Amino acid sequence: MYEHLLFAVSDGICRITLNRPQVHNALNPALIQEITSAVEAAGADDSVRVVVLTGAGDKAFCSGADLKEAAGHLQEDSGFSMGALLRSTYHPMVRAIRNLPKPVICRLNGVAAGAGCSLALACDVVIATDESYVSFLFVGIGLMPDAGSTFFLPRLIGAQKAFELCSTGRKVFGAEAAQLGLVSRSVPAADLDRAVAETAGFYASAPTQAIGLMKLAINQSIHTDLETQLEQEAQYQDLLGKTGDAAEGILAFLAKRKPVFRGK
Repeated sequence: MYEHLLFAVSDGICRITLNRPQVHNALNPALIQEITSAVEAAGADDSVRVVVLTGAGDKAFCSGADLKEAAGHLQEDSGFSMGALLRSTYHPMVRAIRNLPKPVICRLNGVAAGAGCSLALACDVVIATDESYVSFLFVGIGLMPDAGSTFFLPRLIGAQKAFELCSTGRKVFGAEAAQLGLVSRSVPAADLDRAVAETAGFYASAPTQAIGLMKLAINQSIHTDLETQLEQEAQYQDLLGKTGDAAEGILAFLAKRKPVFRGK
């Protein structure tokens, strides 16, 4: 089904693996479009309750844009527009991840650079290795962060620190990234799969509709005032109160037993 990524669904978990290890999983238009398609497919599959996004190999999650391919377009002097490329490929990918009503876990197994950072930050949970690092290295090629980085980064770590990381492009390794709030957790490389499996397993058995509306409400809260958000909460809670998972959760609480959520 896909040429540049691996896609598998098992036990409620969808695993999407960027599969261009020969170029450190660099993003080209074909891969970006496949990521978007894969995320949308996960959203349409009722059996999927959580997505894990990672990169093939043990060196890189994603090294950013495939600059060799971009350079070829620039040299052709064919009217190539970086802005048009972002609008047609990167923007739909980021929207697909943020609009997915299911949690997305980034398994950050190596370097995340440039747009690879943007891809990681678009996810809901980022679990990194201590040895991995992120770098907003756009400044090194005379460009600015894109694909959502200037939106996500200051909201995660504050404007001043975001400016420092963007304007210097310095490497931020796992432990510091976790301390800053740039990633959710940082673990030794040997513990990465266990940590991701535990987190994915939790979400695979969680009340999926509640998680999805929680994600949507948090996304919307960035742009709304208190009164609007209070009303949004009331509307979403009304929807959730009619789900089977809410009934199961309340009954399990009263019976002092562990709930069995089915994502419905």
